[in-house]
Amino acid sequence: MKSMIQSGQKPDMVVLSPGPGNPSDFELSKTINFLIENEIPGFGVCLGLQGMVEHFGGTLGVLEYPMHGKPSPVHLTTEGEKERSLFNGIPNRFEVARYHSLHGIKDKMPSCLDITALTDDDIVMGIQHKVLPFAAVQFHPESILTSPFHGMKILENALKYLSYESKTVDVEAKDQNKFVNDSENDLCEDSEVFDENLEVAADFEVMSVAELKQRLKNLGLSSTGSKGNLIVKLTLWTHKCHEANNGNLGLDSMTVAQLRELKQGLGLKGTAPNKEQLLKSLKECLGIV
Repeated sequence: MKSMIQSGQKPDMVVLSPGPGNPSDFELSKTINFLIENEIPGFGVCLGLQGMVEHFGGTLGVLEYPMHGKPSPVHLTTEGEKERSLFNGIPNRFEVARYHSLHGIKDKMPSCLDITALTDDDIVMGIQHKVLPFAAVQFHPESILTSPFHGMKILENALKYLSYESKTVDVEAKDQNKFVNDSENDLCEDSEVFDENLEVAADFEVMSVAELKQRLKNLGLSSTGSKGNLIVKLTLWTHKCHEANNGNLGLDSMTVAQLRELKQGLGLKGTAPNKEQLLKSLKECLGIV
């Protein structure tokens, strides 16, 4: 990263990612010091949140029961509902994916960090520095167990709000409405498709679990899983239908492995032992004649 900075290619942001063990195992505090010294914003996920808590003077604890691959409802605090929070534009209560056993202890959080989200049993799920452009979430916004609308919105807000340039004396917001998404995620191939899929996911988000399950059953798709999982399936189905209608899907040119992966992602029921039957099932599901 030093060579990038020296060559004039300083990152817009660094993600302190999930990982096993403790933050000290990866010397996250040294990394955070380096980011601060070079005025590079930081966004933490899971272990990244724990590293920020320790670096700024907080204390970590161990959950009574590890939450590995578990969905949990979380709610926003007053700080989490503020305009420049990572959770701007997200409902006060929503479901997320958790993969952790360590956590930042709420009552031992340093004064420089705002708690922005909590579980029902008061486990810290989000933090944001009061002055520096550093924020983090304990859950996984990219997981299938977190609604794609909420997960993508959090990532968008991180890029939009975590900036040294936006930290003026009176904390005025600099216009950063362009969200650059370099991911090759199947639901977000370009900015226009990204926006369309966010709108689709948002429409599904307001539906009840019973309504989502009924819609999936009507389509012949699996209706098991958390609400976030159901939304992912319906959003993917809608996206693939649009691709098919526009002639951009190209099922016939896909390999058997790719077809099986799509079938699994959609939750399409039934067996399809060969390519011919896979194509038939997927085309019927997506309304391709």
